[in-house]
Amino acid sequence: MPLSTPAPRKPSHTRRVTYQGYERDDGLWDIEAELHDSKAFDAPSLRDVGMRPAGAPIHHMWLRVTVGRDMVVRTVEAAMDTVPLHDCPQARAALQQMVGCSMARGWRQSIQHHMGGVASCTHLRELLFNLATAAFQTLPAAFTPADAEAPPRHLGQCTGWDFHGNGVKLYYPKFYRGHPGEAAAAPSSATAKS
Repeated sequence: MPLSTPAPRKPSHTRRVTYQGYERDDGLWDIEAELHDSKAFDAPSLRDVGMRPAGAPIHHMWLRVTVGRDMVVRTVEAAMDTVPLHDCPQARAALQQMVGCSMARGWRQSIQHHMGGVASCTHLRELLFNLATAAFQTLPAAFTPADAEAPPRHLGQCTGWDFHGNGVKLYYPKFYRGHPGEAAAAPSSATAKS
């Protein structure tokens, strides 16, 4: 269902972000991201003398992260074809600190620790944050914990996969915890029948 009709307006800024996941022949997985920022009007260029035409990129960058079935980063590569400032490409060096980090737990903290502030680039950090979600969607094994008695990692992480909700009840009944108050209601209805 679409959004409601907006108030009168004119376009200003467009950010396009795309993630794609690939299974490699060597058993590893590549997750790639692309970010493209542009304005809907001609604007002064910070990097060069002159104007940047409407639709021309302010930022256009790519990121490739290679992981194994364990969701641990093996390699990271970035390309920054269009950036607003001459020093921006220096931010790529900090990406190598992410090699060995796990996307399964503590991913955002690792990004902030290794690439926070002026150590790297806001846009590369943003791409990395959500790259983990794309990795989980790409790797079938990502949803299966090593311990068969442990719930899959995605349970309890959103409304749809609430341990008390219908999604868990239907697809993972072993881990369903019932609706809050459900256990208390059952004995009183049984008592009423006696």
